[in-house]
Amino acid sequence: MSATQILLLIAAYFGVLILISYFTGRKSGNDAFFKGNKQSPWYVVAFGMIGASLSGVTFISVPGWIEASHFSYMQVVLGYIVGYLVIGTVLLPLYYKLNLTSIYTYLDERFGNYSYKTGASFFLISRVIGASFRLFLVANVLQIILFDELGVEFWQTVTITVLLIWLYTFKSGIKTIVWTDTLQTLFMLTAVGVAIYFVSDELGLNGSNVLTFILDSDLSKTFFFDDFKSGNYFWKQFISGAFIAIVMTGLDQDMMQKNLTCKTLKDAQKNMFWFTLVLTIVNFVFLSLGLLLTVYAQKNGIDAHKDDLFPILAKNHLGVGVFAFFLLGLIAAAYSSADSALTSLTTSFSIDILDIEKKHTPEKQVKIRKRIHILISFILILVIVAFKYIIKDASVIAKLFVFAGYTYGPLLGLYAFGLFTKWQVRDKIVPIIAILSPILSYIISVNSLKWFGFEFGFFILILNGFITFLGLLIIRKKEILNTDL
Repeated sequence: MSATQILLLIAAYFGVLILISYFTGRKSGNDAFFKGNKQSPWYVVAFGMIGASLSGVTFISVPGWIEASHFSYMQVVLGYIVGYLVIGTVLLPLYYKLNLTSIYTYLDERFGNYSYKTGASFFLISRVIGASFRLFLVANVLQIILFDELGVEFWQTVTITVLLIWLYTFKSGIKTIVWTDTLQTLFMLTAVGVAIYFVSDELGLNGSNVLTFILDSDLSKTFFFDDFKSGNYFWKQFISGAFIAIVMTGLDQDMMQKNLTCKTLKDAQKNMFWFTLVLTIVNFVFLSLGLLLTVYAQKNGIDAHKDDLFPILAKNHLGVGVFAFFLLGLIAAAYSSADSALTSLTTSFSIDILDIEKKHTPEKQVKIRKRIHILISFILILVIVAFKYIIKDASVIAKLFVFAGYTYGPLLGLYAFGLFTKWQVRDKIVPIIAILSPILSYIISVNSLKWFGFEFGFFILILNGFITFLGLLIIRKKEILNTDL
């Protein structure tokens, strides 16, 4: 594809998103931005959440895992099912009962202001780094295949990218995103389907025997029970998957904000059920694509591995059509997670940090929210550009992304303590516990093989949450909770 063709494809894509924003953004205020007026159809939310769950990192990385890890990731996905069951039966009823806009308001009612601000701050840190990292990877791809040729600098690419997200979210936020995510999920799944069709055809497979080929391949080995010390041991990945789902969906403002736009709790629970079913199938499809790509590369002697597998084959070996859909799918996967991240960060900072609902009139709230939306956009630009020009070591950036995941551990510990005990805590000490927990978890993780002969892998989230829970247990008060939250 020529640079002009790629540019026209991107322009048409964003034109559609802005058009959706126009229709959903008329006469919208903070209630639309934060809650979608609680009018979102549950099936639209369920489908759109697929794209938000599968970022640009997933779009590129999951197919590339097959060569080294086979289908072991499905063990994590099966754990997700348990986690989503907990979200649907425990967390969603709590959020709807309290009529929350920001889910971290629960911590204020349960423990106090320090715990509340701590939970919200950890989410903000994690989401800023996580969203910036995902956009950084996609912006790099766009820079290499398009903007370098046009003489556009990386910082300009990033600025345009974030500006486009701001443009279609600034009026009605989550109300728009519920619908744009649906479209972006459709684009992403279409891209995967097209890639599977063409690769299967190149391998001499047809619709009736593709699944048989995948299941018969040694690369589709899914369950690993042999070595409990290994990172891909079944029970380690399954249990970790359950907790990852609880924390990174159920305790994440970004993901839960979409659920809270449903009209009723019953609708939100239906959304979660169907989302779980479809996400499980979609992850299997991504892994199947990875297997077919890996086999194709091996048969044709193509040197493409891990994160380079899908991009190299799409660009250089599978034709212009596949590459066009690859670009469309990559952009859709990236922006469906980035736009909701920008909105959820704006929501959390406005409500949790600035307390705009308590301190200002509705008219003033709208003005403040718009300023915060611009501020968060600017922060994302700065962090992404910093990744490129200041932190040039890719391994350091990857470690920052991984460490951002550690910030979900304190949230897990806080919510577990709040939901499953009746104890109060010394609220002012909670921030100290929350800071120490990921630090101790990291120290244990990097030394676990040497100390215990055991690799934590995804299990580190559970350790992190346990240390937080233990810390809260130590600072508990004698009195117990006397109201049922």
